[in-house]
Amino acid sequence: MTKLLTILLVLFAVLGVLVMVLERYARPVSAETQSRMSSTIMVLVFILLVGRLLMELFGG
Repeated sequence: MTKLLTILLVLFAVLGVLVMVLERYARPVSAETQSRMSSTIMVLVFILLVGRLLMELFGG
């Protein structure tokens, strides 16, 4: 149990540092790029869900 808590603590610390660094140094994304990325992510999520459904149906 101690190892799990240590791993979670390290993960949250790294995530916190990553968020702070990205907020400080990341450049803004244009609305067009954000829209393109959003639609791409939606397609990828749909493909993931269909693939997972097929794996469940066919016992993969």
